[in-house]
Amino acid sequence: MRLVIADDEALLREGLARVLEDAGFDVVGRCGDADALVRMVDAHRPDVAIVDIRMPPGNEDDGLVAAQEIRRRYPDVGVLVLSHYLDSRYAARLLEEVPAGAGYLLKDRVSEVAVVSDALRRIADGDCVIDPTIVSRLVARKRARGPLDVLTEREREVLALVAEGRSNGAIGEQLFLSRKTVDAHVSQIFTKLGLIESPEANRRVLAVLTFLRSG
Repeated sequence: MRLVIADDEALLREGLARVLEDAGFDVVGRCGDADALVRMVDAHRPDVAIVDIRMPPGNEDDGLVAAQEIRRRYPDVGVLVLSHYLDSRYAARLLEEVPAGAGYLLKDRVSEVAVVSDALRRIADGDCVIDPTIVSRLVARKRARGPLDVLTEREREVLALVAEGRSNGAIGEQLFLSRKTVDAHVSQIFTKLGLIESPEANRRVLAVLTFLRSG
């Protein structure tokens, strides 16, 4: 899998590149600002771009804006955003326009090579992956009434694991449920959230987006 890495922290950028290369990924480009990232994706067309949120030139959400631009230009290029910030609104913004093939992990995960590697592979396959810490906070947060109120407690539990990028088989293993039971729960989630099957829409990703907006 071909990757580009954009982060203004040189040590993190180079360290992550080395770790991922050792894990068998092909890092075809690395840079330290958002403008260079877009040019680099134009030139290399990687499978996934790894992006920091706060980067030059503005040092605000420039990386996230660049990630959204990449998703608009090249829907087949996945984006994994890394951030110090535990904020579901950033994740929701990332998924808003082109939801499939995107992920949001906290930078604390960088040292967990297996976690990052798994996220990259899921993103390249068109899934979305949200950091479990964000998911846990959303689950624990007291919410105003919203669309998720139509779900049972078990269905919300399943949806939270879907948001982490877990497959139905993996969800079944964690919750000690059969694959058939998890499939039924996921189907019910789609129905209750009004997500109609369509070739143009990934209902799994749209369900995750609903989950993020609920926080």
